[in-house]
Amino acid sequence: MIGRLVVLCVFVAALAQAQAQDSRWPQRPVRVIVPLAPGGSVDMVGRLLSARLTEQFGQQFIVDNRSGGGGTIGTAIVARAQPDGHTVLMMSGAFASSAALYKLSYDPIKDFAPIARVAAGPLFLTVHPSINAHTLTEFLDLARSKPTAINYGSGGTGTTTHLATEYLQQATGVRLTHVPYKGIGAAIGDLLSGQIQMYLSPGGAVLAHVKTGRLRVLAQTSEQRLPTMPELPAVAEAVPGFAATFPYAMGAPAGTPQAIVSRLNAAIGRTLEQPEIIERLRALGLEPAHSTPQALMQAVQREIAIWTKVVKTGGIKVD
Repeated sequence: MIGRLVVLCVFVAALAQAQAQDSRWPQRPVRVIVPLAPGGSVDMVGRLLSARLTEQFGQQFIVDNRSGGGGTIGTAIVARAQPDGHTVLMMSGAFASSAALYKLSYDPIKDFAPIARVAAGPLFLTVHPSINAHTLTEFLDLARSKPTAINYGSGGTGTTTHLATEYLQQATGVRLTHVPYKGIGAAIGDLLSGQIQMYLSPGGAVLAHVKTGRLRVLAQTSEQRLPTMPELPAVAEAVPGFAATFPYAMGAPAGTPQAIVSRLNAAIGRTLEQPEIIERLRALGLEPAHSTPQALMQAVQREIAIWTKVVKTGGIKVD
């Protein structure tokens, strides 16, 4: 009996100590791993969010770009990190699609604790003005009349921009020619010059050029029209059932205390209520989209299933 009481006391003491440590978190700067290169929309969202979390918690949230391997190198760093809340991950569509493309050193479900979705963003089907199409239907008709004649860019083989365009081809039967680049910037440069004619791009990379008339946007990949761009059709209006909306989210290593996850989730929710943050996200073509950790995990599982099918059907392989 005495032995059992001793064990119970030790357990209660350990639990109290853990709860006290959780309440004092963060005790040092928090590293926010962005597994992609600086300058992209995921990096921008990560920096925007980190600045607001720094204000709320009184400790620095420092963005650390660890690109490579289609986002898997930085993601693996977080999977192996101590689950103490001082290392977190900015997640994008690549988090789910990498499970369909690579033999991973981590499990995207078991090795991570979801924290919250931050935003959701479609891609924008953008063409060079030389393309004789002003609607998605006209573009698809043109592509069908000239199989493989239209070149489309992507940020590289296996990236979300590549997979989403492959998904569109599978859904419509059109055949385009893929021109992979080492990043979005180079692809946008060639789209502006007309070296490629089409790009299914994040909004932050193209919308400014659309406003100046240097590029033309025909549709976006949300299920419905965006409240901020009601004049722009969704691809689903011409291709029923099609949607490719990519989540921007935050996760942590599996085993991160629930108290810390809950505090971060709540802080992200407060951040996404700020008018300035809403405005800046929408300028990137994104919509604030706070969620529970459970809803984020369900979304990741759905995305993995979608991209696994696209990759298998398209026979897509990465080096």
